[in-house]
Amino acid sequence: MKKAQMSLEVEDRPSVEPTKQLKRQDSLYGDAEKVSSAKYHGSEGSWSRLLQLAFQSVGIIYGDVGTSPLYAISSTFPDGIKNRDDLLGVLSLILYTLILIPMVKYVFIVLYADDHGDGGTFALYSLISRHAKVRLIPNQQAEDAMVSNYGIEAPSSQLRRAQWLKEKLESSMAAKISLFTITILGTSMVMGDGTLTPAISVLSAVSGIREKVPSLTETQVVWISVPILFALFSVQRYGTDKVGYSFAPIITVWFVLIAGTGMYNLVVHDIGVLRAFNPMYIIDYFRRNGKEGWISLGGVILCVTGTEGMYADLSHFNIQAIQISFNTVLFPSVALCYMGQTAYLRKFPEDVTDTFFRSIPAPLFWPTFITAILSAIIASQAMLSGAFAILSKALSLGCFPSVQVIHTSKSYEGQVYIPEVNFLMGLASIIVTITFRTTTEIGNAYGICVVTVFSITTHLTTIVMLLIWRKKFIFVFLFYIVFGSIELIYLSSILTKFAQGGYLPFCFSLVLMALMMAWHYVHVNKYWYELDHIVPADEVTALLKKHDVRRIPGVGLLYSDLVQGIPPVFPRLVQKIPSVHSVFLFMSIKHLPIPHVVPVERFLFRQVGPRKHRMFRCVARYGYCDMLEESGLFKGFLMDRLKMFIQDEAAFETNSTTEDSQTCSEGSACPIVPSGQSGNINSDLVEKEKQLIDAETERGVVYLMGEANVIAGPNSSLVKKVVVDYIYTFLKNNLTEGEKALSIPKDELLKVGITYEI
Repeated sequence: MKKAQMSLEVEDRPSVEPTKQLKRQDSLYGDAEKVSSAKYHGSEGSWSRLLQLAFQSVGIIYGDVGTSPLYAISSTFPDGIKNRDDLLGVLSLILYTLILIPMVKYVFIVLYADDHGDGGTFALYSLISRHAKVRLIPNQQAEDAMVSNYGIEAPSSQLRRAQWLKEKLESSMAAKISLFTITILGTSMVMGDGTLTPAISVLSAVSGIREKVPSLTETQVVWISVPILFALFSVQRYGTDKVGYSFAPIITVWFVLIAGTGMYNLVVHDIGVLRAFNPMYIIDYFRRNGKEGWISLGGVILCVTGTEGMYADLSHFNIQAIQISFNTVLFPSVALCYMGQTAYLRKFPEDVTDTFFRSIPAPLFWPTFITAILSAIIASQAMLSGAFAILSKALSLGCFPSVQVIHTSKSYEGQVYIPEVNFLMGLASIIVTITFRTTTEIGNAYGICVVTVFSITTHLTTIVMLLIWRKKFIFVFLFYIVFGSIELIYLSSILTKFAQGGYLPFCFSLVLMALMMAWHYVHVNKYWYELDHIVPADEVTALLKKHDVRRIPGVGLLYSDLVQGIPPVFPRLVQKIPSVHSVFLFMSIKHLPIPHVVPVERFLFRQVGPRKHRMFRCVARYGYCDMLEESGLFKGFLMDRLKMFIQDEAAFETNSTTEDSQTCSEGSACPIVPSGQSGNINSDLVEKEKQLIDAETERGVVYLMGEANVIAGPNSSLVKKVVVDYIYTFLKNNLTEGEKALSIPKDELLKVGITYEI
């Protein structure tokens, strides 16, 4: 959007009643108080539109779970098939796992826990954050709840359980830390998922070539996979949207091929495997195999890899579209494929290590092989895009450095690219492929990521059910017990393979969690330090006089994390450079626990000091899915809103003067200023101030940022010194600087050095 268009949006705002226009809003201006709820992607429309969305969802979110037949059964029987009846037990386990976790839990329950159309772990955390003050950074403001998308409803006094839970969450620091910890654990595991998905998917697909070229060694297959992985991570900068139109057709062809192959194997080899829909085969399987059967669950769970993607990518589609595509395309195709593989193995159990490609009819081998590689790439790219999106939301919690987030799609807001993270994940994925070499050991690591994320979603959804949905306790209890127990059983099984690759996601997640928690710890303490050392707004005049500060042309924007008070870097600035721009704003970028903040509600303003100082406090509010505007657009929008703020303030003062005059006239104890004359005076002043702002903007805008050097206090513990002086400093010095994340031009930036001792 161009600057002219933005200005037009401001000028063409709907009219309001005089009483509302003169009502003092303190820091919320224009008609931003009431904005109709936005229509989310596909929330309304015809059946044709719904079916179109369902078709598109096939290509975007089902690549990962749709390619799981490449490796799931072979990972379940790493030591071969000892009893052919075990195949029926494993098939029954796979079918009911697909029915219970993706279908019942996610498609028909968890998808409804959306945050204004957005899904994923952070959507659940944000829902909880809005209904209970559980965020660790104390930057909540009363005006936040006035944002149209905030949409909270305070628990009723009759609903004692919800109110009790709300009070417990808000009063318990342990509960706040626990919620934060499991949220970043989920983020870490999704990042691990994004690293392992390309490795296992590409390696599984490429391994199929050995059916036609048996002379290829395992090492050669690995080295064929590495260039594909390198290319996959290299094209991430372009985003999935650039090739999005080809995704759905390719994945649809894939589903047709695996469903057709499954039906062929059923008819030709053993249609009797349909008996696996009888859950008694699961009981017989565990009776027969005991501990080994329990351990094999680590392979079975791989049939639902990528399930979390349905929820994380909810903002791209809608619930009905995902429900239709899952139940009419994904589940039938994948179920038929597993049944066909089982039927084939009943006759050829020795082929279990390469079940998928050996069960393909000869005429369909090459089309299936090529489609498998394309589907593996698509599945990997979609998973990476989802991992980047979740990590970008972590930035809003202040638990990751301000890296540069590049939005790669104009159609899908959640598709982002983070260069530094993409490089590290790509390097890790290639190292994993070269080191582990087979899908079996990678699958052990992969399963831990999958089940951990499932469990985190179950726990957070349970809190949402109690606090926000306020469902009957029996329903919440059944949800938690049923799915929590299933996931616990699977997790306990796959943990037995900790030494065979399962340690990888734990190490990866522990390192990432340690970095995120260290950054967040310092970020919170830095915020509290600034809060304890703020300059009260009523002392600004004295501060300016003390240092004999002169006003220089232009507009100055001083950035700080604080959303209230004057940051301690300001006294440092006027002490070292005793000059302040003619128009000066204390700027804060704040992320609310909602996906989007509509532009007309973006800014909160307050006057700082006397009006003649032309100094203002401004908070720019964004949702965790919002993209920060580029510098020119941001400046234009900011100045337009500032002029609206001045106009509204003048209108309020005029109204107050009129009311005071009427009060004085009743007592006849003070002179009366005619309301019309007062209005004319204020109108002239407002126009002059607006013209001055335009003139100063033309002279130039300068961005000022505090270059804070944070150090641990002299009496700090050794752990604190390591976290603050080494880990935090290392991350701060080696990742993208804040001005790049905020799109601040370097030639308009001035940094002010300051040291914080926490």
